[in-house]
Amino acid sequence: MNTFMKRTTIGSVMQGLCYGFAALLFAASCANDDTVQEGKQKENNIPAGATVFTGTSQPGTTTRTAILNHTKGSGASVNWSSSDKIWVKDDAGTWQQSTAATIPSVATQSFAKFTLSGTYTGASHDILYTNKAVTGSQAQVEIKAEQTQSAPNNFDHAGESGDCGIATGSRVGSGYNFTLNHKAAYLCFIPRSSNPYVNRSKLIKVEIMSDDDIAGTYDIAADGTLTLASGGSKTIIVTTGSGFAIDNSTEDMSKNATYAVVAPGTHTFRIRYWLRNTTDNPNGTIEGTVSKIVTLNCTAGSINDITANLAPRDYDGTKYYMWDAQQNYWAGHEWNSADPWQPTTTTQPANTNFPKNNTDPRYHNEAYSSSSTAENPATHEPCKDLPNVNEMVWYAIKGEPHWDADELWTTMDHLYKGGMWFKKKANINGFNTTSGPDGMDWRIHGNARTWPASNSLPSVTDAGTYFYLPALGYYLYGQLRDVGLMGYYISSSAGHWGSSGANSLDIGSGQVRLYRYARRNGYSVGVFE
Repeated sequence: MNTFMKRTTIGSVMQGLCYGFAALLFAASCANDDTVQEGKQKENNIPAGATVFTGTSQPGTTTRTAILNHTKGSGASVNWSSSDKIWVKDDAGTWQQSTAATIPSVATQSFAKFTLSGTYTGASHDILYTNKAVTGSQAQVEIKAEQTQSAPNNFDHAGESGDCGIATGSRVGSGYNFTLNHKAAYLCFIPRSSNPYVNRSKLIKVEIMSDDDIAGTYDIAADGTLTLASGGSKTIIVTTGSGFAIDNSTEDMSKNATYAVVAPGTHTFRIRYWLRNTTDNPNGTIEGTVSKIVTLNCTAGSINDITANLAPRDYDGTKYYMWDAQQNYWAGHEWNSADPWQPTTTTQPANTNFPKNNTDPRYHNEAYSSSSTAENPATHEPCKDLPNVNEMVWYAIKGEPHWDADELWTTMDHLYKGGMWFKKKANINGFNTTSGPDGMDWRIHGNARTWPASNSLPSVTDAGTYFYLPALGYYLYGQLRDVGLMGYYISSSAGHWGSSGANSLDIGSGQVRLYRYARRNGYSVGVFE
């Protein structure tokens, strides 16, 4: 590992969950940072005819991309690496690459010399740092969509991932001095959690999603402005090898601080913290996400600290009901009661103490009307307060459903993933209770129907207009089924095909379904927004 010595101090500005640095004081590295062996750095002899460009660390300036002792809301200790290189424009206007940096001593790694062949006689010369070779007049940098970090709180990958900068070398004697001005932007993720499921997991990657391009190959203008040239990507993934610990209830950068290079700009990010858990899913290892939304002004040369308290949402395992029953499916014997009957995983056998007839308040409502004008609504809480079948159809057809296969959640002391995003009714134009989007009153004339659902996530900027329903499965004859695969949600509307049926909204990968289900099944009472 490299060691970093330059220390700077800068101010911070609070933005929601994030601290935005007004300026980050660090400078260029080459794409691959070699280890600096303490005590073994020697100043090389300067070749005859070569010109020396010297980068120094000065207050309020920048000298390197990699960060070591960065702390949230303050500065960073940085230094040069022995493998750093720069590009310099010679007298003919041609970019020339330097040899690797010469660092006089470990004690002064904020001071480095670069030697270049060619002719340099001007009072000043343009200097460039980038991870792409400069082969013509247009300099470029590649901000990579896939970045890799080797250890917590280590930004050695900055140069390889797309750090870049410009400088002007000013003549001093027979050589030139310079300080680099960085033109990429940087993120530092500092997650924490008191959630036991998260604490037993590893952070295996951070996925950064935006509705605009944040990675790709960028042209570097003379003033350092970056303009996308090709290969634009709205997603950056930083992988963390075998994973970082996330068992810290307070911020601890040494545990899991994760860095990314991004294109400058004001971006709204969906940040997906990917966790690997080997203990809490009944079917074995599970990998999934806990997501956060944040908007940041990512200015060139600045680092934004992003803190997040990770806690998958927990769903109450006592919210399974037969249609319009007065009590839940396992009332008095829920999974967390003193005398539990309720199976909590699909691998457990059925419990035969499920409700079997109308003498049991857990049993479904058997009321039925065959009238073509009767609604057959539920009459007991909580079923009577659920959306009716017309509203369910609005969610299915106009709610722009998006299946999310990766968002983690918990129920009954187990960790799962999978569920559907729907537009909130306030964001569905025309939403009403008396008819579906087709003008038909589905309470009277409806039938089973399936519609497609997207398997991609909603737009980042629209995320606040959606709500989420998990794939909680259902109970059939006392056995739990389909958890993590399907969700089955009760409506307040019975059907016109007998006293045994009712309407439900079912969700799964790539589809949403209005279904005529058997009232005896233990379906979920969902929270619809």
